[in-house]
Amino acid sequence: MEEQIMQGHFDLVDPDPISFSFDCLRAVQPIGDIFLASIPFSIITKIAYFDVRRVIQEDRDVERYLGIQRPLDQKRVTELEQFVNFYDAAFPTAIIIAVDETFANYDSTSRQLTLSNVPKGETQPAIAISNLARVIDGQHRIAGLLEFKGEQFDVPVSIFVGADVADQAHIFSTVNLEQTKVNRSLVYDLYSLAKSRSPQKTCHNIVVALDQDEKSPFYKRIKRLGTTTVIGRFEPISQAGFVEMLLRYISPDPKSDRDALLRNHSLRKAREDEIWKYPFRNLFVDGKDIEIADAIFRYFNLVRERWPTAWDNKERNGTVLNRTNGFRALMRTYGFLYEKQGLVSNSINDDFVREHFRKCRVTDAQFNIEIFPPGSSGESRLVRVLTGAVDIDELIDPTV
Repeated sequence: MEEQIMQGHFDLVDPDPISFSFDCLRAVQPIGDIFLASIPFSIITKIAYFDVRRVIQEDRDVERYLGIQRPLDQKRVTELEQFVNFYDAAFPTAIIIAVDETFANYDSTSRQLTLSNVPKGETQPAIAISNLARVIDGQHRIAGLLEFKGEQFDVPVSIFVGADVADQAHIFSTVNLEQTKVNRSLVYDLYSLAKSRSPQKTCHNIVVALDQDEKSPFYKRIKRLGTTTVIGRFEPISQAGFVEMLLRYISPDPKSDRDALLRNHSLRKAREDEIWKYPFRNLFVDGKDIEIADAIFRYFNLVRERWPTAWDNKERNGTVLNRTNGFRALMRTYGFLYEKQGLVSNSINDDFVREHFRKCRVTDAQFNIEIFPPGSSGESRLVRVLTGAVDIDELIDPTV
């Protein structure tokens, strides 16, 4: 079925007439009429296709733009297959399809749009019902709905009747190139409005608490909502970046955990062989969010204690320790130290961390972009130094 959505079966014709009727609102716009309908998932997945095969065979630029530039992203499809079965799954924005006017009829009196595999004025099918509606936007959502396990999932659909391929290309580019991408930090901030607990909400609350506590090593250093809170303030770490690094120590699947909690299901604790990978898992399951925040607070205070100059440097081209690369490397080092400590406990012992950092021979001044360049390579080098996998002198002078 997914292959059918991606390509369509243009050489097939249904043996019997098939039609579907929907209550519709008719919106008159400069490009033409748009019909707004609520269509059950079981029908939209039957009539919609995303034409890849035909656009490859034809040589029109708009056709190629429509099809080849938007292949199905299998990772995205897999995510949506899971999402549609969550307790609070929703597709509030409209899927956009285009239908040949030969196979569509709108009754302005009843305000119903009928789509059929039989052309107007004829009695026998001319196409397969699976080739009725070409998807302009929403192919990933439709593919995800193929795995919906529930009974009802109606989706809002905008239907263009009789739009030629050039119009479809224009609609496609308007929807996909001019829409604003949602800031990830804003998404996490909105979890604070949720009534139910979730790993995302817990991490958001911890980040906010660390940003607002005057004694915190992150006091007024978090870039809330992904943008600078106050012009000129030193806010080197985004809220989303912080949340996502913390989430990895709480849950192997935050979305599924959130769904389970919405359904009032209990979460499974980490087993002894898993706790090294998810050191905050059991604290979260037990509702001890404050203890998670305290563990992060104490750990980064020890970082500040060991390298105070580097941590407090706020110059534009200052050290990397207190910026994104440094933060990510230090969070990865937390997991390493937790496992190295070898104790199934709520956090790492302060003296254990202090002694480990003491043995790291890197100086405050050496946390610079020459030794630890921006990006994943610099982050990985920093992790190797902080975990003791390599000595700083080996990075500065490989002959040592």
